[in-house]
Amino acid sequence: MKSTIDCAELSDLRSHPTVVETFDLSKVYRTGFWLNQKIASLKGCSLNVVQGETFGLLGPNGAGKTTLLKLLLGIIRPTSGRGLLLNQPLGNRATKQRLGYLPENAYFYDYLTGWECLQMTAGLFQIPTQVQRLRIPQLLELVGLPYTAARTKQMRQYSKGMLQRIGMAQALINDPEVVFLDEPMSGLDPLGRYQMRNIILSLKQQGKTIFFNSHILSEVEQICDRVAILDRGELICSGSIDQLLGTANVYHVKAQGGNGDLLSKWVIDLAWERDNYWHGQILTKNIDDFLANLSTLEIKIISLNLSRPSLEEFFLQQVKLPDIGRSP
Repeated sequence: MKSTIDCAELSDLRSHPTVVETFDLSKVYRTGFWLNQKIASLKGCSLNVVQGETFGLLGPNGAGKTTLLKLLLGIIRPTSGRGLLLNQPLGNRATKQRLGYLPENAYFYDYLTGWECLQMTAGLFQIPTQVQRLRIPQLLELVGLPYTAARTKQMRQYSKGMLQRIGMAQALINDPEVVFLDEPMSGLDPLGRYQMRNIILSLKQQGKTIFFNSHILSEVEQICDRVAILDRGELICSGSIDQLLGTANVYHVKAQGGNGDLLSKWVIDLAWERDNYWHGQILTKNIDDFLANLSTLEIKIISLNLSRPSLEEFFLQQVKLPDIGRSP
């Protein structure tokens, strides 16, 4: 399954209607006994997300990610700037009926079963009972929560992964057009992250617009069409994975066998190792020709990797890391 979209798909996405748009959005909190201290949690943030796009918001703790999410959802109000969500001002009540939201630390009534929690959420959206009977089992299957556990077990007996699953199900109970997810991978084991990633990909295939925060950069790189990085309240950059990381112009290859004279036609910096192993680089423009001649070259490919930084490496280059262990 593809982790990013190609240029044609990206161009097609850009032709879609804009779903989320902010203009110099800022949020300043007042603290202190006399409320005379100001902390700028978000500073002049301008971004846009189009219909059907999966948009990842990255940043270290305290960067302002959750603040931006709450502003978009109308949970808090901006200090300055403005934004539009589904072509309506932020906080519009009718718009909220078309949204889904999974908080980072969702609170549930732990004496309810998962089924009862979803029924309660469906009631808030005024979803008819007959529709609930069909939708709730579908959502439980989608998020991988056993039917019996959802029906009979109170949520105070749920594991972190089960709570995350029921949280995702309640975020989808109203069949939303836009889904906001705050750290959806938080606290999940590798299997849970794999399942959550597949849920997000299935929502993407349904044409949902997905806006989520995450610290799991490897997952973001596989899921998102575009990403943006926040650091200390400021939007540093945004774009597709290829736009931010660049399109690599060489492949690193390691292989065994073959003739050095023939290989030199495609491979640069060819270096032989023991047991007839070798490594080198192949220009991107030559890779198709090289692969087409593998049988002629009589080689065994061990590894073939594009040479460009990972999203994690790019992220660390962009953010300002705090000084650790240094005297003030």
